[in-house]
Amino acid sequence: MAPIPPGTRFLASFNRDQWYRAFTFALTFLLYTSFHLSRKPISIVKSELHKNCSHVMRVPTESSSSQQPVLHPELDCSWKPFNRNNYKQLLGAMDYSFLCAYAIGMYLSGIIGERLPIRLYLTVGMLTSGLFTCLFGLGYVYDIHCLGFYIFVQVANGLVQTTGWPSVVTCIGNWFGKGRRGLIMGLWNSHTSVGNILGSLIAGYYVSSNWGLSFIVPGVIIAAMGVICFLFLIEPRGAFRVIKLAVSPVMAVIKAAPLMNATLSDKNENVIETFLKTVGSPAVCFQGVVEFSLCLLFAKLVSYTFLFWLPLYITKAAHLDAKKAGDLSTLFDVGGIVGGILAGVISDKLGKRATTCAVMLLLAAPTLYGFSMMSQFGLGPTIGMLLVCGGLVNGPYALITTAVSAGLGTHKSLKGNARALSTVTAIIDGTGSIGAAVGPLLAGLLSSQGWDQVLYMLMTADFLALLLLLRLVMKELCSHRKRPGVSVE
Repeated sequence: MAPIPPGTRFLASFNRDQWYRAFTFALTFLLYTSFHLSRKPISIVKSELHKNCSHVMRVPTESSSSQQPVLHPELDCSWKPFNRNNYKQLLGAMDYSFLCAYAIGMYLSGIIGERLPIRLYLTVGMLTSGLFTCLFGLGYVYDIHCLGFYIFVQVANGLVQTTGWPSVVTCIGNWFGKGRRGLIMGLWNSHTSVGNILGSLIAGYYVSSNWGLSFIVPGVIIAAMGVICFLFLIEPRGAFRVIKLAVSPVMAVIKAAPLMNATLSDKNENVIETFLKTVGSPAVCFQGVVEFSLCLLFAKLVSYTFLFWLPLYITKAAHLDAKKAGDLSTLFDVGGIVGGILAGVISDKLGKRATTCAVMLLLAAPTLYGFSMMSQFGLGPTIGMLLVCGGLVNGPYALITTAVSAGLGTHKSLKGNARALSTVTAIIDGTGSIGAAVGPLLAGLLSSQGWDQVLYMLMTADFLALLLLLRLVMKELCSHRKRPGVSVE
């Protein structure tokens, strides 16, 4: 009998559950990548909705050779209603409508989702998200210039996209169990940046010729992934069901053990009473949930402002067309992938999560200021700045939730208390969603006074996030002097 090849022996060494884990890891990664892929086009298309068309054109008449050049105002080539002078506020309102609906929809998603099978819930969400993403692009096809139409599509899309994050987090938490965090979860969490990169490239390819396709193609992709989800997503038998607020991968993992022991009587508890008890408990204060929640608010404010406004800023500051600006903006997300993984590895190695986060926030401030001089940079320095800034901005954003989740999973006062875990999760992500909604809106309002004002706002938010972590940093440093290697979470 011929010997079995080494590769075949390696594959045969994994049991069925291990194959299911690997498959679920890859599938949920691709599923949530498609969610972010469908969110990115709006930031690429902004520069096409309102063009800088103050160039000199000749009126095409028989006697054009003897006529003087005529200046055509911007409304001749910009897309109505974004041809007005307050176009930045209108674009900001579209961002805010999506993000505000997304934040509010998380609460509805928790109530509805926990009563439905994850696979079906996620499938319906992806199919409807694909529908509304395509509807935005159809505004170009059918020459729709009504602001209310685009606002409606953004609100509807924001609501249905809330099905994504809680569902994939629950799936990955079901399969990998408690304690699986660090590098694996850091790699899995990079789907956000991967989706942003793919969304930028796809939208940028069509933006100059037919910006409607910049939405239609991602919409078709997320709908197709919804069909794949329905056909292939595996739910473990007897798994716990948690579709609460959008939590981090680590939070879902940490919630596994206590929620499997939760009884049906938990549903009859007074939610308000539990909320007040949890917020006021010494354990919550000890772990710095309040500080991390507020820090997440400012961290997401910075991150989501870049998500929705960076391509337009590059277009205006570096004087590039929409496609080149979209391609260049993907470097920010490439840096975000590296920064998120690197922050997790360093914090696990040193045992100082708050300190690692604070250092990255401190280094991010001068990098943000560098954006004000982008027009003076060459291509090389601009690429380097985008990579470094992406890592420093997205690194703390990914790390904050990890630190809080690890603290909740290890603190004895909250161990086994499913209601407390869910309540604290609501505090963390609800607070962060406020920043995600406010940031792009403020950018739209402040950019009318100059892009420098937006950058100052981002630096202020970064500085406030740093200040909120100082207490935890001091506790970590003091704890390290007494007991080296111990972190305060």
